Amino acid sequence: MEHRRRPQKILVAVTGASGMLYLQSFLRVIQDLNLVVHGICSEAGHKVLALEKGLRPQDLPAVSVWFDCRDFASPPASGSSGYDAMLVLPCSMGTLAAIAAGISANLIQRCADVMLKERKDLVLVVRETPLNRTHLNNMLAAHDAGAIICPPLPGFYLQPATLEEAADTFSWRLADQIGLDIPGRQRWGTEI
Repeated sequence: MEHRRRPQKILVAVTGASGMLYLQSFLRVIQDLNLVVHGICSEAGHKVLALEKGLRPQDLPAVSVWFDCRDFASPPASGSSGYDAMLVLPCSMGTLAAIAAGISANLIQRCADVMLKERKDLVLVVRETPLNRTHLNNMLAAHDAGAIICPPLPGFYLQPATLEEAADTFSWRLADQIGLDIPGRQRWGTEI
């Protein structure tokens, strides 16, 4: 197994797909890991976050700076910005399609393109069901470009009792995808 360096600086992008429970969970489970976490939220992401959780991006834990989704002059638009990983959480099908096609019409799409060209971890938490052929083709194209496709599917073998516990099992998997170890994380076949 290839050894990967633990990320120090990550970017979290929020789009207008449903699934803000997973965003809130992920940011909560990483908040004490001594990471630099920056964020970008699309206009639709703002709306869905307010509808599903009654929150603004600034209300979320762990993120120290939020960049405007229209600001192509912000640091993460450049490969020299030093981000180790990026998660699009949740990732709408429109954002997936733009990333798969190499379109950079907003800062989220540009940053995803930067992560791919720099060969850094890009995790797309694609959220839609059912999936049509275009969605599946776009997932394959993004995968072939180097992205990690990780739909928000919690594990139930640990018998989560609440939606929040189920979301945490998925957040642990997301952390694994970018090389983060969450203290106290339960794993299959091991004791805490």
